[in-house]
Amino acid sequence: MRYGHRIRTVVLLLAVIQAAACGSRTTRPTFPGATPPVVVPPPGTALSSNVIETALSLRGIPYRAAGTSPSGFDCSGFVQYVFAQHGVIVPRKVAEQFRAGRDVSAAPLEPGDLVFFTTVAPGASHVGIALGGDEFVHAPSTTGIVRVERLHAPYWSTRFVGARRVL
Repeated sequence: MRYGHRIRTVVLLLAVIQAAACGSRTTRPTFPGATPPVVVPPPGTALSSNVIETALSLRGIPYRAAGTSPSGFDCSGFVQYVFAQHGVIVPRKVAEQFRAGRDVSAAPLEPGDLVFFTTVAPGASHVGIALGGDEFVHAPSTTGIVRVERLHAPYWSTRFVGARRVL
């Protein structure tokens, strides 16, 4: 009986150690369906040019519904992938990305700002990455490829709903 008591004590001690270790983690676990926190780099880092370079290097990749990799992207999967390559974690869905970072006015947008449009549903339903000036890069529609377009083009300018800064 004494031997069984020792085993229970060791098991309990291991459980306490494990719980303490989990509590000391610097990152929060994510759960299916949970919105991950946006991890914003410290001020003064020059990530925007690297983010833009990565985004532009993916031009020509086909659109794929629910796509999150260079084999095919949807709009929010493209944004999430590009930023993740530089250690910046943004949520997966357009609506969640529209709440990430901080709101910025349309003029002037900085390279790396997220630009949002209403396309298939009211509110933000499409996202791209501002390049500076009048251009943005995105993964459009089921027949499209990752490409650069103008914010002031008639189609996009009439559908623009806002911009967010996550860098």
